[in-house]
Amino acid sequence: MESSSSSSDDEEGRSFVQVVSEKYNPENFPHCRGKGVVVLPSPPGSPVKDQLNLPSVLVLNDCGITKAGDRAEVAMFCAHVVELDLSYNQLRDWEEIGTIVSNVPHLDFLNLSMNPLSGVELEPGLAEVFSRVRRLVLINTHVTWDTVHTLTSHTPELQELFLCLNLYEEVVESGTPCPSLRLLQITDNQLRAWAEVRKLGAMYPCLEMLVLANNTLGSVEDAPDALRGLFPDLRYINLNNSGLSKWEDIESLNFFPKLKEVKMMGIPLLQPYSSQQRRSLIIAQLPAVSVLNGSLVTDGEREDAERFFIRHHQDRPAEALPPRYHVLVSKYGELAPLAEVDLTPHYPVVEVRYGDRVEAVVLRPEQTVGGLKKRLRALVQLPPSGMRLFHVVREHCSASASVEMKYPLRALHSYGIRDRDEILVVPKVKARRSSSDT
Repeated sequence: MESSSSSSDDEEGRSFVQVVSEKYNPENFPHCRGKGVVVLPSPPGSPVKDQLNLPSVLVLNDCGITKAGDRAEVAMFCAHVVELDLSYNQLRDWEEIGTIVSNVPHLDFLNLSMNPLSGVELEPGLAEVFSRVRRLVLINTHVTWDTVHTLTSHTPELQELFLCLNLYEEVVESGTPCPSLRLLQITDNQLRAWAEVRKLGAMYPCLEMLVLANNTLGSVEDAPDALRGLFPDLRYINLNNSGLSKWEDIESLNFFPKLKEVKMMGIPLLQPYSSQQRRSLIIAQLPAVSVLNGSLVTDGEREDAERFFIRHHQDRPAEALPPRYHVLVSKYGELAPLAEVDLTPHYPVVEVRYGDRVEAVVLRPEQTVGGLKKRLRALVQLPPSGMRLFHVVREHCSASASVEMKYPLRALHSYGIRDRDEILVVPKVKARRSSSDT
């Protein structure tokens, strides 16, 4: 039966100090002389004796942490720490989080993902301890926008902010912009209207990277001049699995003056097209974008895409042609439709000869010699190991040359087999020892 003190510890959870003492003792974290590892004496009363080996990147995820513990011990442990991962814990009190953060003087990266912070507001007076943080991860914490704004207004050097999976249906504007922010990831929320994205532009005017994937965003509803001023420094946007449904929405991205990289997969507008057609149509619509869905757009690919765009639209009525069509026609001129080409793979038909038997067989060029032998087994009633194959080239109804197909792993296409060539099957003859050999 557990003691009452053990039961009490389970109810209260574990402290940051306790978890660090346990995780980074020499038994669990053997001392190495790697960069950023500091050896410290264990605190008085700690169950760990001798020393603690503490790296500059502390990973304490999923450790049941609910509180900070002794402030002085936190300060001793974290004097050299620059990254702190507290994800998947049970921190629900900003004061406890503040006690930890305030004693990490060089903190650059803080991950609080998956902690139950829903409805727990951060007081402005406490937020000052986050001032050194430059990368902040609040995924699936359900923090309120008020708390987000309190944090961003007290982190003057904040560059990266992660707000994924927080069930946001709207963006609540802040009266204090955060001009330092360069990357905002707000994927897997419930944003639908472009008006919510417009608020992000007002709050984070210097964004360079915006990740909006897995939000059902509808049409881009701003005029060109408004878009030019919305994200003047944006060079990367991710709209995967958004709800864009008009080609005008894609064309609107041209008005972000520095945009060079776009991710745009899984949107309804592109579903009727093949993957190559989707890529070509987007490239043709976005002349300044140099990287699409993670792949570099070469000059040759862009020209092919633009020519495809012209041919794709040239049969439409004049009033239905997109503006980009006229721009590209002025560049390449009117293009003749491409001739239809049958790209169905051609498989040669050969004559398989075995003794007096001749059978027409369709070959698959990617098949190996060994595979062909297995395929012919039933036809010639020989095991694969008991047959030899010869490729006989036919020229004007007569045999001109023959080559033994010796190598089981060699592909048939390497023999240059054509229609009406012959595959000659010869049984292997086992060498017999004569009486003179004995």
